[in-house]
Amino acid sequence: MSRLRLLRFLGSAMLTAAMLSGVNPAASAQVVSPADRNVLIQQDQLQMLENRLRRQQYQQQQQQYRAQDRQIPTPQRQEVPQMRPTCQLLPSGSGFVSTCR
Repeated sequence: MSRLRLLRFLGSAMLTAAMLSGVNPAASAQVVSPADRNVLIQQDQLQMLENRLRRQQYQQQQQQYRAQDRQIPTPQRQEVPQMRPTCQLLPSGSGFVSTCR
């Protein structure tokens, strides 16, 4: 019976050691003084305000881009040079004959 108790004790000790070695020291509770807490709160608030400002600037920029995309440019009429026929009126008998090249 004592051997069984010894095995149980060793087993529970090994489990406890394994659990304690897996604990992250950063995840454990930290002691923060009130002055440090105020500084942390102010830093968090500043970060939130900066993020809000960046979001607003991004949204305004997107609105400007959409407004530019909505503007429909009026197509300008292209001037195409036209060739005028070179016609001459030549007298022929009692009338005139038009000759075009």
